Amino acid sequence: MTRRRRQPVRTDDFDPQASDDLVDVDLYDDGSFPEYGFLQAPNAAAVLAAVRGEGPVPETGFATRRQLRALGLSPGRQEPIAALTWRGGLRKAWFYRIELAVPKRTPTLAQEWALDKAMAARQTCPKCRRRYFHCLRLRTVGSCEECFDGTPADPGSYIPPASTKAA
Repeated sequence: MTRRRRQPVRTDDFDPQASDDLVDVDLYDDGSFPEYGFLQAPNAAAVLAAVRGEGPVPETGFATRRQLRALGLSPGRQEPIAALTWRGGLRKAWFYRIELAVPKRTPTLAQEWALDKAMAARQTCPKCRRRYFHCLRLRTVGSCEECFDGTPADPGSYIPPASTKAA
């Protein structure tokens, strides 16, 4: 197999005025995201205060998806710009820029109805037809605790089944 020789760089091809040809190269950049610990990201204390309802929403800074949701925002189509790490780097959450976030969409009535129907299927016991305020273990147990093993349910934890009487 023959090796191709490299063409020598010609100095007359290089245009120092062309800004498209210039690339800023950082020798120490390994291509990974910057990583921050708890409250180390820019403007992190202000974001945390706003999420807790103790201050205004900051104009700039980084926030995770959950923090953006609490502020009424969503990341939109932006890519994550940094990472929040904890537990020695075993756990990560992505940071997004607050100034590029967009207001979160509100669901339509049909979407809310469909979500309520799906949650009702997860919260309703198929045997006694009670709808609980929490999701039941239907895949493993198959019913509520009271129907499964007789453990009495707190009356404040469910809605009794609707009793319909035909005329």
